[in-house]
Amino acid sequence: MRLGLTKSLKLSDVFGLGFMTFAFYLGAGNIIFPPLAGFMAGEHLLAAMCGFLLTAVGLPLITLIAVAKGSSGGGAGGWTGMTRYLPAGVATALAITIYIIMGPAFAIPRTGLVAYEMGLKPWLGDSGHEGLLIYTLSFFALVILVSLDRGKLLDAIGKYLTPALMAMLLILAVGVFMAPQGTMPDASGEYISAPLTKGMLEGYNTMDTLASLMFGALIIGLLRQKGIEDYRSQFKYLTIAGLISAVGLSAVYVSLFQLGNSAGGVASDVSNGGAIVNAYVLSLFGQPGQFILAAIITLACFTSAVGLLCAGADYFHGLTGWAYRNWVLLLGAPCALVANVGLSQLISLSIPVLVAIYPVAIALVLVTFLKRWFAHPRLVFRGVLAVAFLFGCLDGLGAAGMKMDGFAFLPLFDQGLAWLMPTLLACMVGILVRPGAKLAAEAA
Repeated sequence: MRLGLTKSLKLSDVFGLGFMTFAFYLGAGNIIFPPLAGFMAGEHLLAAMCGFLLTAVGLPLITLIAVAKGSSGGGAGGWTGMTRYLPAGVATALAITIYIIMGPAFAIPRTGLVAYEMGLKPWLGDSGHEGLLIYTLSFFALVILVSLDRGKLLDAIGKYLTPALMAMLLILAVGVFMAPQGTMPDASGEYISAPLTKGMLEGYNTMDTLASLMFGALIIGLLRQKGIEDYRSQFKYLTIAGLISAVGLSAVYVSLFQLGNSAGGVASDVSNGGAIVNAYVLSLFGQPGQFILAAIITLACFTSAVGLLCAGADYFHGLTGWAYRNWVLLLGAPCALVANVGLSQLISLSIPVLVAIYPVAIALVLVTFLKRWFAHPRLVFRGVLAVAFLFGCLDGLGAAGMKMDGFAFLPLFDQGLAWLMPTLLACMVGILVRPGAKLAAEAA
């Protein structure tokens, strides 16, 4: 009898896993932010798009791989492995913060709002607050219903819903490149002087780096349900899923950037990306195009909401031992109420929080990859994350509109990246300071 064998996934399951991961990421922010960025970038399209792809595709992919790498350290989905050098209370508080932000506080309610604003409102017109309430209650009731049985996620989303979504996105992308509807607008705002950095900051708004910490844990749990128990296989399949989703997201972002960049004279309302896409699709495909757009938006937001809710419920189930289904109901029910705050208000509230917490998530990923170079990983992990949190809070307060002129001397402070140089410096110090040569012992 041979021991240590593990099951392997069929090719169809591998692609299903990758498509499911892509669908989880492709939600509200992924569709509304790129068109607006493309419109405002004007002649600086390439630089802005590269910055956006760096933080909206590159960072989430690296984070997903870091979660897979962290799974060698034990714990569900690699979170315990990634945070094993942090105090247990700090690691738990950080996880809870991320799951709440990506759950009922911001990300999940935003999916319902965008689905309403872009999927239903163009057909029915403004039906007032009552219409939004009825829609969001129905939307999140269906999200909860699908999320209650996470075992069927791979088949329901990866093999059926996502291919339909990708087919509709392909139709839109071909139309954008083959028959541009307008002209290139002039660059505006911060895209004139710093398009690369502005694009990077816009990529934050997708929340996908934070989502990777959640989705990585969820996907590893799904792999275990499929009998994939060993670290090497989990790492391989999670990395493949991440690469498939990265390719898909890149294609979507490039086409949406191009849409926004050729919307001059087409969109009269450029206050948000949703309005730009609506006007462009109406011009490109006519009234039938509105049906395609409504289907794209609704499917994208729905699959993303399901993924986020499942990941949150799965984490809190593991943390408390309370039934998974109870957590689905507890986390899902408030989403409809939060969604009724309104899209613009929800985005304005979420940006300062994201600007503050993102540096901590990025720093955690960075030290996870560099840990074998640290002689004292426990000290370095805590120091680097403390620095990232401290300076991230400064950026967050600035994004909230507070006057922070006293910190203007910090490198990149005016671009909302005051945390970057201090965090990188803390990592360098952690690598260079190596008393006692304890690298091999402590990094194991």
